[in-house]
Order: sequence, then structure tokens, then C-alpha cells
Amino acid sequence: MVVSAPGEMTLADLFDKLSTFTLAKEAMEMGIYPFFRALSNSEGTTATFEDKDVVMLGSNNYLGLTTDERVQNAAIEATRRYGTSVTGSRFLNGTLELHLEADRRLAEFVGKEAALVFSTGYQTNLGTVSALLGKNDVVILDKDAHASLVDGVAMSRGQMKRFKHNDIDDLERVLCRVPADAGKLVIVDGVYSMGGDFAHLHEIVAICQQHGARLLVDDAHGLGMAGGGRGTSAHFGLTDQVDLIMGTFSKSFASIGGFIAGSADVIHYVQHHARSLIFSAALPAPNLAAVLAALDIIESEPEHVQKVWKNADYMRNGLKALGYDTFNSETPIIPVKIGEKFRTGLTWLALIEEGVYTNPVVPPATPPNQALLRTSCIATHQQQHLDRALVAFETVGRNLDLIPG
Repeated sequence: MVVSAPGEMTLADLFDKLSTFTLAKEAMEMGIYPFFRALSNSEGTTATFEDKDVVMLGSNNYLGLTTDERVQNAAIEATRRYGTSVTGSRFLNGTLELHLEADRRLAEFVGKEAALVFSTGYQTNLGTVSALLGKNDVVILDKDAHASLVDGVAMSRGQMKRFKHNDIDDLERVLCRVPADAGKLVIVDGVYSMGGDFAHLHEIVAICQQHGARLLVDDAHGLGMAGGGRGTSAHFGLTDQVDLIMGTFSKSFASIGGFIAGSADVIHYVQHHARSLIFSAALPAPNLAAVLAALDIIESEPEHVQKVWKNADYMRNGLKALGYDTFNSETPIIPVKIGEKFRTGLTWLALIEEGVYTNPVVPPATPPNQALLRTSCIATHQQQHLDRALVAFETVGRNLDLIPG
């Protein structure tokens, strides 16, 4: 606090709040701080973490395509032809032929009339949601939906309401309280990034239709993995009944960026109103070329999708057999409940020592005493990788009394 001279107003210091943020420093002092620590020599299935070889169970590289030579070579060739950057936004000088090809092919891939590529998945949600919501509109958002969607609503003039995760009765309760003359947009994740569960899409679609609400499915994690690669809407056979499908390239598509797909009129409107698109540099050619090469592989080689699901079933069943709680996971994302936040950090560190890399997730990202380790399988994992991980989970679990001895 800045204290002024007697008789003058006492002024607050912007930095006062810094003294109350102690959790990270406490974890550092205990030697269990897991964030912002560098990986090297990653091959997708394995990595080197601070000079230790680890099985990678913390990646979103679901199909293992980041190390596929065809994807790498496509990015290299595009770099040589177009350079390393696009020095303008898509609105002006930043649209390349590759952008238009990606727009067209991705729309066709997910079964929509049109699509629009953004520079990141975060910008896709931010731009789409803020562009579509006006001051008389209401967005109804699953409580476990991604932070970028919350930020998109905050950037708009619309009103946000939340419903309990995958709770159809609560969704209907919220919709019933929205004025009939308000524009309504329901937003859910297709596959939830922490729980590894699907949205209850059949019931959600039915409720939206009853209340005249539009539906956006954020399929950042489902795209490439579910529905033969075409995503959650395809998985449930509901593509035609979902208004907007969002996808990212930083998971199964071995790159970075994102896109929104829907009717031609909606995409045209977003294209001319999304500030995160108009006022940001366009996605560079090497990233686009990698996306298109990954799309070629997903379309022509279904065995990659089949393999990641096979690996996921093996790993999830193995963890359950050891006595771990994997919540409601039904996809290659498999959370492992630990409970208390510092115990979660200790478990993460112990697994590193046993040669397995996972992602610790603690409150407020989870409810109190619901801290977890997020694990995920990759199509290129071999059974020996998964067996090595299960042995580590068994050893650590028994040493820390996480599972029966």
C-alpha cells in the first residue's frame, strides 16, 4: 500500500495482490513445482525431461503425427516456398492459397458448408463467440467448458449463464429462465479436456431444439480422435443438428491454430466481425501445410484413430485394475484422481522418477480435494510404453498409499 502525506488520500498499489499469491512459491520450496519446466528431445511417445527419459502421458498429440515424416516434410517445403511467417492478418494481406484450401477441406471434413481458420484455438473461440453475441443475447455454457469460451463471452456484450457439467436437467432449467425473445447459444466441449468424457450430445441437441437455442460444440480434443477423426458430432451422428463446430490443430493435427465451421452465412459474418481474426497475424504457411498433411493421413489411414482408442482402453483398464479412480473417462484422455494438491505434486514427481510424465491439475482448475493427474494416450504408444507406465503407477501408488498395497 502506498501511504501519502498526512491529510492526503491513501493510494492503493496495483501490485499489492502479489503478496497473496503463494501457492507456486510453496510448491517450489517443496521441490514439487511442475509448471514451466522444459522438455527436450521429445519423440511424441517418449521425451527427455531434465535429463531423464520418460514415457509421455501428458501430450495432446493423440495420433502421434507431430513426428510423422510426411507432416514434417510438408512444413519444411512450405517454409522454403512461403517463408516462416505471414506478416498480415487474413483480413488484408495475410490470406494465402493454403488458408483457403484449409478452409474448404476442413469444412468438408466435418460436414459443414464453410470453415474459417484462425491463428490459435483460443482466438477461434474468442473471435467466434464475441462476434455472434449481442447485448440481447444469452450464452449458456457448461461449467467445465474451456476458458477461451468464457473469455469470448466476457469480450462480447452478451450475458453468460452456466449449467452443471453434462447435467441435462440443469441445462433445461437454465434455458427455461432465459427470455423467449433473447438469442440463445448453448456451448459445450465435445470431449472434455480434463475429465475425458463426451458431452451428452443427443440430449443437448434435443433441449436446444425445444428452446430455439443454437449449439456450438468446441471439439478441440474430439477432432481427429472421435467419429473416425471427424469429431464428436460425427461420433454421435449429429453433425447436421449441431450449428457450429470448433476445432484446433494443436492436438491431433500436429500443428497450431484453429477453425470454426458452420453454415456459409454464419462463417461469412464471423469472418467480418471476429476481432481476434481481423487484428491478428494469419497462421503461417508451415503450420497450414502440416495441418493439410495431417488431414491427408487421417482421411486415408484410419488405423491411427483405431490405435489410439485401443491404447486408451488398455491403459484405462490397467489403471482401474490397480485401484485408481479415472472419473468418467471414456476417451484417450484419462484423469487419475489423487485428491489433495500437494499430494498430487508429490505423485507427479514420484512418477517422473519412475520414468513417466503426466500433467498435474490442482484447484482452482478442479474442485477442492479433487486434484488429479491428467494422462492421455497416443496412437504411436507401443504396449511396452503403456506397461512401463502401469508399473510406475503401481509402484508410486503403493509407496504413497494411493492404491491398495
